[in-house]
Amino acid sequence: MKVALVHDWLTGMRGGEKVLESLCEIFPDADIYTLVHIKGSVSPVIEGHKIFTSFIQKLPAVKKKYRYYLSLMPKAIERFNLNDYDLVVSSSHCVAKGVKVKRDSLHICYCHTPMRYIWDMYDQYFGKKKSNILVRIVMSVFVSYLRKWDILTVSRVDYFIANSKNVGKRIEHHYHRESAVIYPPVDVAKFNNDRIAEDFYLIVSAFAPYKRIDLAIEAFNVLGYSLKIIGVGQEEKRLKKIAKSNIEFLGWKSDEELEDYYCRSKALIFPGEEDFGIVPVEAMAAGRPVIAYAKGGALETVINEKTGIFFRPQTALGLIEGIRKFIEIEKGFDSKSICRCAQKFGRERFKKEIKEFIDEKIKEKKFA
Repeated sequence: MKVALVHDWLTGMRGGEKVLESLCEIFPDADIYTLVHIKGSVSPVIEGHKIFTSFIQKLPAVKKKYRYYLSLMPKAIERFNLNDYDLVVSSSHCVAKGVKVKRDSLHICYCHTPMRYIWDMYDQYFGKKKSNILVRIVMSVFVSYLRKWDILTVSRVDYFIANSKNVGKRIEHHYHRESAVIYPPVDVAKFNNDRIAEDFYLIVSAFAPYKRIDLAIEAFNVLGYSLKIIGVGQEEKRLKKIAKSNIEFLGWKSDEELEDYYCRSKALIFPGEEDFGIVPVEAMAAGRPVIAYAKGGALETVINEKTGIFFRPQTALGLIEGIRKFIEIEKGFDSKSICRCAQKFGRERFKKEIKEFIDEKIKEKKFA
């Protein structure tokens, strides 16, 4: 059986790429198709596979500006020729699920979310305070086309797997399709939870608008507590400009360095609404509580007052109140208990569940 893995883009090791990495381990001989690949940006496991890219790979400034080519992505993903493959597994949060496959092949989509840029979070990406006037004009022209294309290509997927119940509801709402839920892989075994917490809070995040790092900065500007931020992204300059001296930007860190910061932090700050959210689970695996906005995937991973604290509304004041509540009950959190709650999201569990799901659908297709 010949297998193709389709992923939106390979520009860094975030949650979606960790899913792809596990899929690569399940299918060691699979080819990978992706819009853009920045060599060296993803793990050796992924880069050990044969990788095919689209015409977007050759466009100007693609390494930093690939998101600006959003309107071209549907055409780019459709140009891949997958006629030689019996099984296609797409890992999609943008356009990967729209790939064309031959009629008798099996296409299973692991959906991180229906395209957030054009559906649930359009205003957070392209609102007046989030993008310049040129970008807003371009998106106002193309958003209708992108939505129509996104709906049209739903029929190209035989089975959807959602990364959370939260995303499963979005798939049902936007695509009118059912989905199985298989939580993404988290490498919980690598964390050491016996270190003493130090006097700083931690954020680990890409600097995308919906992550709401600006909200956390506003809150910590008021509180004056130490906040360390690990990450990079398109909002970096703006965020650094509004942050006071108690807030430290550390850039991106290796896995070993990241583990160290998780284990030494007082708590993780998680101010955005995520589809699932691997970062809170990583913090919990390190035995650290999470202060999270009470919406999205965090509601499926964080247990209020056992592994963390929820806050609402999604404002700086709401987060400040959440931090103050955390301080009041901080001594009641037990690091080993928090760590145990993270174990059910482990990497081997993901590989077992998704392999069983795919094997079952292959068997059903053979006997159909």
